[in-house]
Formats: sequence, structure tokens, C-alpha cells
Amino acid sequence: MITYLDELKALLREGGVPAEQVEATVSDLAAYVAETGADPEEEFGPVGDFAGQLLTARAPEADPADATEWRWTADIFADRQTLARFGDQGWEIDRIDHLGRFVSHRDPERPQRWEYRRELVPPGGGRALAARLAPEGWEPCGTWMYYRYFKRPRAASVGPAAQLDSPPAAPRSSVFFSRRFYLLMAVALLALVAPGLVLAPSDGDGAGFFAGMAVGACVAIAALASMWFWMARRRP
Repeated sequence: MITYLDELKALLREGGVPAEQVEATVSDLAAYVAETGADPEEEFGPVGDFAGQLLTARAPEADPADATEWRWTADIFADRQTLARFGDQGWEIDRIDHLGRFVSHRDPERPQRWEYRRELVPPGGGRALAARLAPEGWEPCGTWMYYRYFKRPRAASVGPAAQLDSPPAAPRSSVFFSRRFYLLMAVALLALVAPGLVLAPSDGDGAGFFAGMAVGACVAIAALASMWFWMARRRP
């Protein structure tokens, strides 16, 4: 892994990528490889070809509307719908970075539609799942907690219709959170604060408030954990 990433770093620097961007990109890739246990060359291909892809995807002076590389995020309630929407606009997911953002690019010359799927994967089960889906053309493109994302060209299911003649401009927003996500955060915040307000004594002693906050924190964590397990039991 060290040899592959060191060589990639050198190739990116030779290609004119600023040092800060090189470090950020290689750090993201190192975190991804460490998390998935994948072999870098098997995951990304020969280092020279992969470096060429990254250099081609760069658009350092381009207007955001014309960008070919884009990082964005969505919550667990909206990720599949958002992936479907942007995959239909030609955005291919390369990986998920250490901040949980989808790192994507679009071929500026021959854009094509992509489709995605999300699978719930137990620890150590990623390789077996990837092998099972590979005959259908699916390949891994990112991991977040126990979810693994897969991609394949839309041409695998619709043929030449997957080609895009005039794709829309890159979205200017990069955050796509659903109403359910904001509702869940509001409920968690209420569960955290309300017990402190209820248990706070009238004489203004702060001990009761902080004790209530501790109770609220437990309630909030329990609520979030329950939501997580409920989501995990649903079909991914």
C-alpha cells in the first residue's frame, strides 16, 4: 500500500497538482484502503492509469457549473435517491472520503449514466459481497460504516441509451439532507435538553440541569441507536 500510494503521490505532483491537494487525495485513499482492506492496485487499477484518471478529472480553474469533479454528501435517508438522480446526470462515484462525502467525476468528452446500489455489509463480508455482485457488472465504489456502495454503467441495463449528449451543469450545492434527517436531529436535541430543563431546581442550582442533560444524552443516544438498528434491518 505504501509503495502504491507513494508512487501515486509522486505522479500527481509531476502532473502539477498542488501539494495540499495531493496530500488530501492520498490521505482519503489511504483511509479507504485501511477501512476496506482492499489491495490498492486491485481496487484502483495500475497506478499510472489511476493517476491519469485523477489528473484528467481535475478542473482547477473551471467554473463550478462546468466542473468534472465534485464532492457531495447526503444522509442515509436520501443517499440512494440522490445517487440515482446524479448517476442519471453522468456522475460516477470514485470513493467515499474520510468525511463521508461521495467523491465523483464526470467524463467531459463521453459522459454516460451510472446506477448505484447500497448494501448492508457485516464486518469482513465486503469481499464476498463484491464477488457475488461482480458477474452483474457491479463494482465497489465506497464504504460508510456498515454500508457498502456499488456502481455500474447504466449501459449494462439500457445499452446505448446510457450515453449523455448534453449533461446538465454540476450542482452548486454539495449537501443533500432529507426532512427526516432534520427531524431526527431535532428529536435528539429535544431529548438532550428537555430533561435538563425539567429536572433543574427552581433555586437555580445547575447540578440538576446537568444531571438532566446526562439523562437526556442517554435518551438521545438510545433514540439514535434505535433508529440505526431499524434502518439496518430494512432492505438496503
